Amino acid sequence: MPEPNNNLSLHEDVINGTSDLSEVKKPDEKESVVKRTMTLIEKNGCHDTVYMNAAKIFQGIHTEKAKHRMLVRYAGDAAPPVLAFKDVCSQRLSCELAFNALKYQDLLEEMLLDSCAYPCHSIPDELTSLLVVMLYDLQDRKFEAREISDEDEPVADVRKIEHYLYSFRTKLAAALARCRIKHDAPSIEYVLPETIRKQHQRASALPLCVWINTFKISLEDVFRDLKEKGFTKVESVSDLDHYTYGVDQHCSDVLFFPSSLKEELLNLDLFADGKLLLQDKSRSLAVHAAQAQLNSGDDIIVAHVGSHLTIAHLSVLTNHSKSTIFVCGVKSSEEAAELRNFFSHMECTNIHLLHEDFTEIGPTDPKLQKAKVILLLPQCSGLGAGDPIDFILNEHGDAELLKDLFRGTVAKDKLSVLAERQFNELMHAMKFKEVQAIVYCTCSIYPEENERVVKKALESGVEGDKVQPYRLIPPGFDACSDSNASTETFFRTEPSAISSGCFLAVLAREST
Repeated sequence: MPEPNNNLSLHEDVINGTSDLSEVKKPDEKESVVKRTMTLIEKNGCHDTVYMNAAKIFQGIHTEKAKHRMLVRYAGDAAPPVLAFKDVCSQRLSCELAFNALKYQDLLEEMLLDSCAYPCHSIPDELTSLLVVMLYDLQDRKFEAREISDEDEPVADVRKIEHYLYSFRTKLAAALARCRIKHDAPSIEYVLPETIRKQHQRASALPLCVWINTFKISLEDVFRDLKEKGFTKVESVSDLDHYTYGVDQHCSDVLFFPSSLKEELLNLDLFADGKLLLQDKSRSLAVHAAQAQLNSGDDIIVAHVGSHLTIAHLSVLTNHSKSTIFVCGVKSSEEAAELRNFFSHMECTNIHLLHEDFTEIGPTDPKLQKAKVILLLPQCSGLGAGDPIDFILNEHGDAELLKDLFRGTVAKDKLSVLAERQFNELMHAMKFKEVQAIVYCTCSIYPEENERVVKKALESGVEGDKVQPYRLIPPGFDACSDSNASTETFFRTEPSAISSGCFLAVLAREST
């Protein structure tokens, strides 16, 4: 990553409440944006710290069984673990390992018991989570030894568990074979409950969604480049097959590719150079809906930092209108510096970073008086997200989402807390008297987080009598799409074989 620009003190700016990116010098080196959007798991094993972090995540989300069914014991409840990730790739690998250990927890525990690898007096309950996580990885490598890099700093507990499991590899492989025979399962995926298996199959087959960074390349040049590489354009997402791509019906700068091409796509220069960016379509819909409400010179407030990609996409769409994007909740100089480097690589210059949380900012703050639109992407349950790992990493979500996704539901008390927070944030957004429109978007499948929040806020009358009240209007996305003819006041997509789940509402001031 490029060194911070000495011409701009991010520490001072963030503490003072704002950081200006308009004068940031472009980094000399190209930083691969691919690592920020998606990584591919290698089958030769992970670094020691990845296993340790995966074990800590799994410890917090594993299925707790009744005492009479508890044959494998885990450590008791403790304070939330402190996770230190080397980079985004390591964070993704840790989350994926933890999620896979959760999905196959029953199978992995059965293997440990059947092979007599568990219990073991030399392995305390505090290391059971590490044992299960590393067993999943060992069987995923077909019980082959891990390739250990010279750069990998050893962690004693990881090496201990690794050596122990490898000494049992023959018995563990036999235990796995017996389990598959018992379940008549051609692969371990068929050991999973049918609902979980279908959910996994749907998520893994979802078309890849990307948006075009027109700061770096035009749409026409992308189409020409793809054609030269052997890709054929198709009219519908349902027509995707092999080397094909399609243009989204709502956003003309969003493309879809078959999921089977993931590895090949990530090796294209278009991705490595930050010209194409992988991101869930829901975020592209949100920024297009926000941009559609802006006039030239209008500023926009983004209530949460969320994904760097979302802010960059909004910057690309609004640059021509001379709009400034104010991003709330950048809490440290380190985070601001990381954002600055990323936006510089993306060639975004119209972004200001604010230290305060959105709800801490007064509606009459002088620097926000030109803001006419607020983009509100609140923390949500996220069960509509196509890729839960991406959602957690890019949207700063809670790893508890993995547990919710596995169960297929969210606890009522958790849903109530989220809905109350979303309602308060929407109410706060409605208090900004100069703002003319609010775009509210979630990846939730629950009405409690979606239309009920919006309708409750509209009925509150929080705007007061001195300004025009808000009303729902049909979202508009792209001047080149046919979506603007819609008369539906809420936009939603249900999780399906071709799309993730999304809810979007646009609140606009009534005309005088």
